[in-house]
Amino acid sequence: MTFASLITLTRIALVPVFAVFAVLYSQSVQTGAPEETLRWLAIITFIVAAASDGLDGFIARHFNQCSEFGAFIDPIADKLLMLTGIITLSFAPWGENQWQIAPWFATLVIARDIIILGGIVILYYLKRRVPIRPSWIGKTCTVTQMTLLAWVMLKIELLPLLYPTILAAIFTLWSGIFYVQHGFQINANARKAI
Repeated sequence: MTFASLITLTRIALVPVFAVFAVLYSQSVQTGAPEETLRWLAIITFIVAAASDGLDGFIARHFNQCSEFGAFIDPIADKLLMLTGIITLSFAPWGENQWQIAPWFATLVIARDIIILGGIVILYYLKRRVPIRPSWIGKTCTVTQMTLLAWVMLKIELLPLLYPTILAAIFTLWSGIFYVQHGFQINANARKAI
């Protein structure tokens, strides 16, 4: 096991820690006595976990610690962190409606990921080679989802929460369509090669 992979596993271990702090903060908000320390512990835990994504990649590349296990577990860790953040903040509000991710957005994200994962499973079943490479649309989707999470956790009042939610929803839907089309293209190319 490489050091880079250990960092990735640490990110996975931090996911439930974030969830616990986030839910405890939500409960304190609902009692009318918000424990801001819990909110900041959740935020710090999330930031450390998110930052570890760049750190494990840097170590893997610069110290020749790339491994099949690392390539497999890293996107799983990223997805666990993102989904946990979105789901937790949609069902454990951090205040009035302004400080809660809309449940319909969480449903959209989950549906997109299930469809993409289902497509990958089908392509593997058909013995198609599926390169796991992020695209610009996938990266933009991640950035807009992270922005939405930060908007709620930091309680940004610059614009109503609806605006970052709609932006993240557009890119979530767009990236889902892109990856489905890409899957069909992989299958079509493989059939032509036979």
